[in-house]
Amino acid sequence: MNWKQKKVFVTGAGGFIGSHLTERLVSLGADVRAFVRYNSRNDFGQLEKIPEAVCSKIEVVAGDLRDPDAMKKAMDGIDLVFHLGSLIAIPYSYVHPTEVIETNIIGTTNLLLAAMDNKVEKIVHTSTSEVYGTARYVPIDEMHPLQGQSPYSASKIGADMIAYSFYTSYKLPVAIIRPFNTYGPRQSARAVIPTIIMQALTKKVIQIGSLHPTRDLTFISDTIEGFIQIAEEKKSVGEVINIGSGFEISIRDLVSKILKLSESKAKVEIDKKRIRPKNSEVERLWADCTKAQKLLGWQPKVKLDDGLKRTIPWVSDHINEYKIGMYTI
Repeated sequence: MNWKQKKVFVTGAGGFIGSHLTERLVSLGADVRAFVRYNSRNDFGQLEKIPEAVCSKIEVVAGDLRDPDAMKKAMDGIDLVFHLGSLIAIPYSYVHPTEVIETNIIGTTNLLLAAMDNKVEKIVHTSTSEVYGTARYVPIDEMHPLQGQSPYSASKIGADMIAYSFYTSYKLPVAIIRPFNTYGPRQSARAVIPTIIMQALTKKVIQIGSLHPTRDLTFISDTIEGFIQIAEEKKSVGEVINIGSGFEISIRDLVSKILKLSESKAKVEIDKKRIRPKNSEVERLWADCTKAQKLLGWQPKVKLDDGLKRTIPWVSDHINEYKIGMYTI
């Protein structure tokens, strides 16, 4: 694919993964239009962390995925769509399930309809490993049953199915990327790794939720290359593709690793308000990425220790941007 000839639209561009993807697309020479959620502060989220020389090349459009007219206008003249926009915080979905469902399901429907109207060449729709729920078998391949164990995961299952239905019903060229737990610089305290690092660097006690669940952790640069390669591969249309490290680690062992790498002496304390409802907790995630390797030639390159060594200094340098004494849902 010649990215220099592509007009690319990225929803959720102000988020952690979205900002990195947007930056990568600019480096490839693409003409990028970034869609961010409107706010009166004119705040573009994590796009503000991108160097000015890169950010100046991005066309930023503010709006709301739930507004079909905004979607249609924002996608005018677009060749390729990366749909990352959604409400992603699981604890937030317990508190405000309606907003999460509207944004993730109706917002995705609006985007797909706009893509049809504007005759885009391809849509890469972003799923999540949370749709699998607690592993029934490991490693988890794309045929694993989907289990909506939280309003968030249920909304993403719905969004995935709607995206796939537009492929089967209308021949809309949709590919679905299913990243496992991505981490790295620019991630908010909503996620477990920056939450642990932030506390390890500033507090004597780390407050955390359940320690026994396992996660498959993928460094941001590996996830981004998954997006790019899925977009470039014609055979990805109509497919769901896992992107993960192929390695699981418990939260308990993750905390120990971060403490060691950050040279922190902090103790660990269970905070009950951070524990998910019993039947909602995803106990185990471990990706089978055989399909990505065979179809795309993709495989992760950054080991967990190396990724953490690149993430810890970033959190340290931006520590004042985190609300250290607050539990971020």
